[in-house]
Amino acid sequence: MSTSTVRVSKRRAWIQAARPRVFTASYVPMGLAGVIALQNGVFAPLTFVLAVIGVMLLQTTANLVNEYADYRRGADALKVAGQGMALKDQVLTPQEVLIGAVVVTVLACLIGLYMLAISGPYLWLIGLGGVLVAVAYTAGPFPLAYHGLGEIAAGVFMGPMIVLGAYYVMDPTISAEQGVYLGLVSLPITFMVANILHANNIRDLDADRAANKRTLAVRFGREVARLEYKVLTALTYLSQAALVLIGWMPPTTLLTLLTLPEALALIRIVDTETDPARLHMAQGRTARLHGRIGLALVLGWAAWLLLSAFSVV
Repeated sequence: MSTSTVRVSKRRAWIQAARPRVFTASYVPMGLAGVIALQNGVFAPLTFVLAVIGVMLLQTTANLVNEYADYRRGADALKVAGQGMALKDQVLTPQEVLIGAVVVTVLACLIGLYMLAISGPYLWLIGLGGVLVAVAYTAGPFPLAYHGLGEIAAGVFMGPMIVLGAYYVMDPTISAEQGVYLGLVSLPITFMVANILHANNIRDLDADRAANKRTLAVRFGREVARLEYKVLTALTYLSQAALVLIGWMPPTTLLTLLTLPEALALIRIVDTETDPARLHMAQGRTARLHGRIGLALVLGWAAWLLLSAFSVV
């Protein structure tokens, strides 16, 4: 194999290990925070962009640590499909992935320190929580994913915590009532981001069971896991409908209903397939659905602001 081919393979392996197709988990809640800040007249473009970069770096940390820890624990041994697999395929070494995780974490923390300097002390709690979840998801003495807490951790910290943190760095004077509001309006993306992780666990059910990785799918079996996927999908749309009905989201955000056919198609796949390769495709499409729901939500909200500015609504 030529040197240039090795470099290309390494580059591709780093991209696979970083798992960019699930970066929707970062930019969707950031987009929601941004459009609400725009509505309230506190949107700060530079701060927002830096926050997006920081959150994506932190998610990359989680993905690299996950790659490293799963390999060390033997959870990748029986996998035939996955987002990373760079270590199993021996393109990257464990030391390289660990060093990469440390470098990315340091960069994320540097951005976090700047954000802390321009906002307020409560960012310590959100930032520290984010770093701990990123690392403890599959590493440490109590890896969350190995104890059935992966979906909850992802839902909380890739939903309301990111929305709250992103808004807070743009408006440190946020009140407790606004904080509760931001947490509740993030519920649709909370449920769907948890579903990305759950789709991952359904795909890896047999391999995780063999490695004693006690995800919810492993604990309760395939049929309950399929039901959970359907429940999380339904709650995504139902929670948003409820938020529109009580006036906490503008009606134009129901643009998200255009994604329903894809959601139903994914439910059919998850409900009938057991082949990891097919379920891997469904997991990627779940991440894409999350991104499309987030995009429709933000565009719908922005359209409402535009219509309001021209006194159309």
